[in-house]
Amino acid sequence: MTQSDFRYDNSTGRGPGRGVRLLGWVVPGVRRVRAQAEPYAAAWRAHNDAARHHDGRRWIVLGDSMSQGVGAGSYDAGWVGQLRDRLAEAGHHLVVLNLSATGARVTDVVEQQLAAYTSLVPRADDLVTVLIGSNDLFAGGRVRAALPESFATLLGRLPRESVVATLPQPRAAARQVNAEITRAEEAGLVRVVDMRTAGPDSWRGKVAADFFHPNEAGYAAIADAFEPVMTLALGSGLRPDGT
Repeated sequence: MTQSDFRYDNSTGRGPGRGVRLLGWVVPGVRRVRAQAEPYAAAWRAHNDAARHHDGRRWIVLGDSMSQGVGAGSYDAGWVGQLRDRLAEAGHHLVVLNLSATGARVTDVVEQQLAAYTSLVPRADDLVTVLIGSNDLFAGGRVRAALPESFATLLGRLPRESVVATLPQPRAAARQVNAEITRAEEAGLVRVVDMRTAGPDSWRGKVAADFFHPNEAGYAAIADAFEPVMTLALGSGLRPDGT
């Protein structure tokens, strides 16, 4: 794939798990929110196809359904769209290229999303953000057990100064991932959004009808967490290679 024939489709090629399918029969909200996945992926696909031709500093979004905006009223009403608009009001007009995919795990970011980013020809001033890991945790078993190692691989392949979110879930695998992120931050490799402290204190009134994804208020809270770190990154004058 080259930049001229970029055809990334914001899909992992993996359907919802058995638990999600069964829950959809019991909780109608699960089906309604899940039904947003393909239309939102298609909307971001069309957005990316147009945005890649635009001049300006690029914001490369890596992640899962949280970065697709699933649960919000429209694809661009999630935290990415809300934060893009806030940053534009502050004078940072970014060209968003959203490579996230519903259902994505850390290995999908490494194998699919970073590969797609490479095909776009990375630029020195690209700002890369990463919000990923929840699907690995909820998958359980081998996927969860492999999460710390998978995330360490991801951290080693990200451009320098990428903005990476920690995992707030109180699980051993999440704590191990957060330790990896802290080490990368201390080495000057990444900037960190610590969702354990910067994320919402309560999700009351901030979840969608499936009781899992955020609604627009929940996404606003995620944007709140990312905004100061991204603002610092945008104003630092540092290139992704640290020069």
